[in-house]
Amino acid sequence: MKITMVAGGAALLLGAGGCARDPSNIGVTNPSAPGPAAGRAVGAGVGTVGGNAAGAVVGIGEGVAHGASVPFNNTTRVVRRWRTETTSDGRTIQVPEDIVVDQYGRPVHAVPPPATNQTPASRQ
Repeated sequence: MKITMVAGGAALLLGAGGCARDPSNIGVTNPSAPGPAAGRAVGAGVGTVGGNAAGAVVGIGEGVAHGASVPFNNTTRVVRRWRTETTSDGRTIQVPEDIVVDQYGRPVHAVPPPATNQTPASRQ
């Protein structure tokens, strides 16, 4: 019974001691005193160094993951270009040319030059 009361009183004391009435006043110590001021400065420094070290590790991991995924990025699209041809009977028709391009719009294979207005029969 005594242990329960002592533990409950300690929990109440710790709980009440940790509550700050002013949101800009962190903790229960006097920030002007040398001990808490030095403790906060050291804590901020350790937190900053630890945070930057963790950020560096994550950044390295993300860079490695991105670098390893680049060779497997085979994003290609097909761009259709239309050219005009005249048939042997005098009709004008549109003929599609499909060009495979990469993710930046550059042709993957050499693009054939546009054909002159020749019919397939006259190319023989």
